[in-house]
Amino acid sequence: MQQKISDDMSQTAEHSHGRETPAQRVIPALTVMSHPHPQRIGEQLLLETLATSGRTASLSRNAPEFSRPGGLVTQPLGDPFISRTPIQFEPGTRGFLRLVVPEGGTRVWVADAPVQGVREFSPEELTAGVPLVLADRVVLLLHLAASHRELTKADLGIVGQGDGIRQVREDIARVADLNVPVLIRGETGTGKELVARAIHEQGPRRAGPFVSVNLGALAKELVSAELFGAQRGAYTGATRDREGFFRAAQGGTLFLDEVGEAPPEVQAALLRVLETGEVYPVGGHTPVPVDVRLVSATDSDLEARIQERLFKAPLLHRLAGYEIHMPTLRARREDIGPLFMYFARQELETTGESGPLSASDPRAEPWLPATLAVRLVRFGWPGNVRQLRNVVRQLIIGSRGLPHLRIDPRLEQTLDADAMPVPGREPAAASPSTPDVAEAKAPRRKPSEVSEQELLEALRACSWDLKATADWLGIPRPSVYVLIDKSSLLRTARDLSPEEITRSFHECEGDLDKMVQRLEVSKRALQRRLRELGLVGS
Repeated sequence: MQQKISDDMSQTAEHSHGRETPAQRVIPALTVMSHPHPQRIGEQLLLETLATSGRTASLSRNAPEFSRPGGLVTQPLGDPFISRTPIQFEPGTRGFLRLVVPEGGTRVWVADAPVQGVREFSPEELTAGVPLVLADRVVLLLHLAASHRELTKADLGIVGQGDGIRQVREDIARVADLNVPVLIRGETGTGKELVARAIHEQGPRRAGPFVSVNLGALAKELVSAELFGAQRGAYTGATRDREGFFRAAQGGTLFLDEVGEAPPEVQAALLRVLETGEVYPVGGHTPVPVDVRLVSATDSDLEARIQERLFKAPLLHRLAGYEIHMPTLRARREDIGPLFMYFARQELETTGESGPLSASDPRAEPWLPATLAVRLVRFGWPGNVRQLRNVVRQLIIGSRGLPHLRIDPRLEQTLDADAMPVPGREPAAASPSTPDVAEAKAPRRKPSEVSEQELLEALRACSWDLKATADWLGIPRPSVYVLIDKSSLLRTARDLSPEEITRSFHECEGDLDKMVQRLEVSKRALQRRLRELGLVGS
């Protein structure tokens, strides 16, 4: 059994990350997510004895010692409200991990569920991450981590020490000095442009320009001119020659974000540039040579778009000289704490209130309350790191002048609405208003298998309840957000103009359900827009 827990966890990690090697094992780890000393957030403890010898691992106020990944300073949790009587982590059967809480010792919760005696966690729960709250003050994330880690020489401007982000740094190091195109894949908000910049800064073209272009934000009729340049008179409004982004990036790196949104004619031109190293300005007949390294990014399923004849397979093969996959934030929850603190420092500097981060009183209430830290850990983060940054900004500004962070009811509702379930607890029953949807819950499948039309039909059948839609389709709720963002058939509440919302509000006489059916957007999101506009509708 001593070897069993390590083997089963390694198999789980290999399945979930897809990059594990037989020589690399994963073992249980604890990462500090909240502490009375905010500077300790991100410190970690690897429970190596569990995997290597099957021995029990103990945790108390005084031992063992945590450290920042790659750091030299080690120290125990040290919180005076945590008991000296240790809680125990033991290997269970079938790769499970057993938490034993002694009577009269430290009070422990799994999220908001108290632990009494023994609690077991499956390998799948450990892979997802389990938030443990000690004495209402210290929050630890119980998760899996690589047993052997090479020290990271530089963060490359990318925050985090989780296994997924370490793999990204290794990929950058492998490809930065090579003159091959790189395709960065990942959901929206995962930091794909940061990776592109790191490739540029680490490569031989660092002295040249770095030009970033979001193809999804360019007017379709002007994409070719924006990329490849145009001669005066080539189209209405072209009163002078246009250089274009390719020539602007001469000798450097051109980053094309949302490359999956490129129109067919632009795809053909990109393929020609990659094959010949020449561009044809719009309205011109003479090719212009360019010396540019191309890094592209997408959150689209390009293989699916190829099947739908929306993307050219030869272009994908050219763009993907080397691929880098960005992990989602929910797949690297151990990095949420360090990312939170990174953004908090930036925001506190702008408000001139950086004092809370240097707190040193061991008996003081944590600046990041345990309940808020748990919400951050359990949230699905459909917008990934970009969304986390926005949440941090909202918390910092909303807590100005206060000794602790305070969460407003709307943000609290948002974080609670898309929280992962507490391990060992049955999911809440479906709303009585949607019994047919609960009965129609589908088996789990990949979000890429859901077509736009199927998504639209499911949303309508579920009255635009996103959780019910996720259950109907058999996909995670965060994936519904992603599919809606990608869809050409759908829009979100944030896409609605104030005029359209106001008009619908009056025409529906403030009936929120009628507005949802008419506007075809999420009810919860529409409620937020109504509040923002000062309309009292539900």
